[in-house]
Amino acid sequence: MRDHAASGAAQDQNRPPTTKRLTEIALLFLRLGLIGFGGPAAHIAMMEEEVVARRRWLSREQFLDLIGATNLIPGPNSTEMAIHIGMVRAGLPGLVVAGLSFILPATAITLGLAWAYVRFRALPQTSTLLLGVKPVVVAIILCAVVRLGRTAVKTPGLAALGMVVLALGLLGVNEIVLLLGGGAAGILWAVLSRGSLKGNGLGLLGISGLIVACSLVAGVVGTGAAVTGGSPPPSLSDITLFFLKIGSVLFGSGYVLIAFLRGGLVVEHRWLTELQLLDAIAIGQFTPGPVLSTATFIGYLLAGWLGACVATVAIFLPSFLFVLASNPFIPRIRASPITGGFLDAVNVSAIGLMAAVTAEFALTALRGWAQLAIGLAAVVGLLKFRLNPAWLMVGGAAMGGALKALGGL
Repeated sequence: MRDHAASGAAQDQNRPPTTKRLTEIALLFLRLGLIGFGGPAAHIAMMEEEVVARRRWLSREQFLDLIGATNLIPGPNSTEMAIHIGMVRAGLPGLVVAGLSFILPATAITLGLAWAYVRFRALPQTSTLLLGVKPVVVAIILCAVVRLGRTAVKTPGLAALGMVVLALGLLGVNEIVLLLGGGAAGILWAVLSRGSLKGNGLGLLGISGLIVACSLVAGVVGTGAAVTGGSPPPSLSDITLFFLKIGSVLFGSGYVLIAFLRGGLVVEHRWLTELQLLDAIAIGQFTPGPVLSTATFIGYLLAGWLGACVATVAIFLPSFLFVLASNPFIPRIRASPITGGFLDAVNVSAIGLMAAVTAEFALTALRGWAQLAIGLAAVVGLLKFRLNPAWLMVGGAAMGGALKALGGL
């Protein structure tokens, strides 16, 4: 059945796309981009309902293969799922149409909110609302760490790797070094655990060594860039390179983006303050669609409309290229124990990074009993009652306003 589905997908990709197919793809992903609250898992669930259960564009086995492929390449999973589905359905034009249709609603809404933030953030009532929202942001990230950690930590060795990454992250080690270094450790462990280095084992060790080298180079590049940070505002080329680098190495959940943003924007370059970044993340949570649309907001803060455009293009462009390159190899990509070991180690390293960022943000956002109470209430709402994060953000804003009026904040 899987072979039949794969051959059907190949036929779909080789068949010239009709205007009707491209229109269907555009309308579907525009709608999903407008209503897609709840994060990547919710987005993928909605896609499964639409393209497998209702429209039967893909078989369930085919859809699961696509999920596995998105986990093995950098970038936001739900965005790459949209791009993969578009490519399977209508080839290269479908890839472009599906990706843009899913991304554009979120980026347009985020751009409007960025303009409003810059225009009105000095108003007392706006800052009061954000005081109640920031603890909810910390709760959302914490709950993502808990949920994803339950899946990612499969063995005691992976748990130990996650704890090491958490400790090194708190000490300020570069995020790219930790993420790709963790992946290299996963490859080494996968090779050694097979009990033999015969055949392609040495070649696989060479690949892991290459990954270690790339991670070290990336760390040196990131550290060197920090020398120019803090004083003049970034140029458009600075913004482009920063977000292009993130889009090229962002494994794991879209929430891992927050670790990279804090490490680069706040710690290294000092383009934003900790509180500005929390505001950016908070406003990003109000919008549907990909979490990476937060880059649009930050780009606007740094360099206006042009900054928003270049940041958006830079962070999403690698996803289109990675999907285009990996799609033909999907039938074989997840079967390898080596790529599986790399994926498992990168995912647990990403959880460690997220945990470190959660601790840093908590020190900034939870500075009184009222904000701590809002954060705890949000954790209960997310874990026990599975409330939509967007509604919790609204509730946090309302509680912040009420407590400020009563003198509690």
